[in-house]
Amino acid sequence: MSTPVIGVLALQGDVREHLIALAAADAVARPVRRPEELAEVDGLVIPGGESTTISKLAVLFGVMEPLRARVREGLPVYGTCAGMIMLADKILDPRSGQETIGGIDMIVRRNAFGRQNESFEAAVAVRGVEGDPVEGVFIRAPWVESVGAEAEVLAEHGGHIVAVRQGNALATSFHPELTGDHRVHGLFVDMVRANRTPASL
Repeated sequence: MSTPVIGVLALQGDVREHLIALAAADAVARPVRRPEELAEVDGLVIPGGESTTISKLAVLFGVMEPLRARVREGLPVYGTCAGMIMLADKILDPRSGQETIGGIDMIVRRNAFGRQNESFEAAVAVRGVEGDPVEGVFIRAPWVESVGAEAEVLAEHGGHIVAVRQGNALATSFHPELTGDHRVHGLFVDMVRANRTPASL
């Protein structure tokens, strides 16, 4: 099977780190800013950053509606931190004018783990990731208040949900792209590969 092409939404946030992690996980990684670039990828990562800014830039660049459409059609998508907020069907405390892509039946609380100076690292056992727990980097991280029946909780920390999967959509509160451990990206690359059935190649 040919190597999957996975985009990183390159509007704001830690795009470069995700591109490196995806390449290390045996994917072809490329930045995505416009609808025509989105149309060429087999999967997409939505990076950490500032969810309100990403939302507004996605609308400005004309990529929000095409992205929503592709996620509804089953495009594999992975969101970290702000990306998790973007994939939530509902934000508990949205900023004015903030929109989401949706795709995961969950309610997310922004900045739930505290401000920038309260950032921390913690070992997180993630279902579907073999071996030792993942080192989770939490930077102004959200957590998931609740999930719907179709969403699967993959990890918790301190009694709060920090990783969720629903179908082809994956989201984590933390930043695995900052640690040098590419197993979570490997999990997502496997999801993308599984979605590229022989019939579609």
